[in-house]
Amino acid sequence: MNGEVRDRSDHSYQAVMARRPEIMLRSVGLDYNKFARGKISFDYEGMMRDAAYSLDEIERIQSETNIGNTPLIELKNITEIVRRISPRGKGARILIKDEACNPSGSFKARRASVSVYHAKKLGYKGVISATSGNYGAAVASQAAIRGLKCIVVQEVHDSRGLGQPEIVEKGRACEAYGAEVVQLTVGPELFYVFLRLLEETGYFNASLYTPFGIAGIETLGSELVAQVRERFGKDPDAVCVTHAGGGNVTGTARGLIKTGATRTKVIGVSVDLSGLHMASDRDFNRKSFTTGHTGFGIPFATWPDRADVPRNAARPLRYMDRYVTVTQGEVFYVTEMLAQIEGLERGPAGNTSLAGAIAIARDMDRDQILVVQETEYTGAGKHPTAQLTFARENGVEVRRGDPRENVPGKAIVIPEHPSQVTVKDFDLTETRNSLIRNTVNNTGVKEVAPEDVRFLAEETRETEAFVVDGLTRLGVTIRG
Repeated sequence: MNGEVRDRSDHSYQAVMARRPEIMLRSVGLDYNKFARGKISFDYEGMMRDAAYSLDEIERIQSETNIGNTPLIELKNITEIVRRISPRGKGARILIKDEACNPSGSFKARRASVSVYHAKKLGYKGVISATSGNYGAAVASQAAIRGLKCIVVQEVHDSRGLGQPEIVEKGRACEAYGAEVVQLTVGPELFYVFLRLLEETGYFNASLYTPFGIAGIETLGSELVAQVRERFGKDPDAVCVTHAGGGNVTGTARGLIKTGATRTKVIGVSVDLSGLHMASDRDFNRKSFTTGHTGFGIPFATWPDRADVPRNAARPLRYMDRYVTVTQGEVFYVTEMLAQIEGLERGPAGNTSLAGAIAIARDMDRDQILVVQETEYTGAGKHPTAQLTFARENGVEVRRGDPRENVPGKAIVIPEHPSQVTVKDFDLTETRNSLIRNTVNNTGVKEVAPEDVRFLAEETRETEAFVVDGLTRLGVTIRG
């Protein structure tokens, strides 16, 4: 900030955005500048070590508020169905980590726990979160337990004043835990209002993307490994993770690594909402999923620092071994399957990765173990009936048939048989090239140092030669 003190009485959009760095510094208590290295690189692991807590400390923090130690449930009936439709000898054992057992009903309780604990430790009187999802409820729940005030800024309505049933349900949950919920229409005002509230209240920024939030998820990865080892005497062969902003993938994978499960494959799964713009007033209510979809998954994978903090601790391309998509209809179908075959009624976010797992397990050996690492609570607004009724009311066709005929925003096609549940692989090589391209475009660099090349190699999980080739094609010179 160079010692400059800006006029906080100017609440124009431009003035508030100009004050963003100082607002963030005061509200997170973390100086991101200390981790800067080259023109584009920063010390990611140093940031995580300096700002976060150890696994043992996080387990203690979470145990204080009854988070974690959630059941690992073998889906015996679904596994049997998968084996019936798989080639001989195929059909991995599918297990699910029942994160709906956390206080706020999702794995986001882990994510919120460390942020809220840290806010209280530093003496903040309250916390603020900008989210229309389960994270807001998690922050509100943890704030209630820790005795802090809570504000949730939620993008809810289109210009007609209509909100998706799932988003409305999540807002209700936030209010039930005592939070003040500020509901907005879709558009750029969300971040502006968020910044103003941080500045006016002096509350802690319980962002999804700080090191505190990501570190809280690491216990999910370490826990599921310990449970699989205890029951089966080996590590899981693969873990399916619903992918949106990248925190779920990043935190879970880091937990796997810290527990020594380095051979476990991390598979990101998103709902295919290609063609829909998440900030479009018209498209906002034509999508039937508020998280775990490509509208978040792809942008955050290819440019993580689009987040509400200077450096995003969620860096999914560092950790994903595979990235697949499923259709809306397949997730609704699997949601009903889980309820009616396994007796577990759970919300849609975790069932996104379950849909992917059902397809992926068919190509894995029978003695292999595939873990779906989360479930979420369900409620009236999250139920498929509410979501599909709302879709019809917004002009989206809903029918049974071949899910490959699904068209986001136009048609939701629900499978007629489990064999129709498939996945489509997303090209990770192109995704890595996109990250390099977005880094260059967003920073405007024309020349980089070797440390920047090394950083991008870590970001993309590729060789330095791959990065140099990508930068050269973009006209960037490598110094030294």
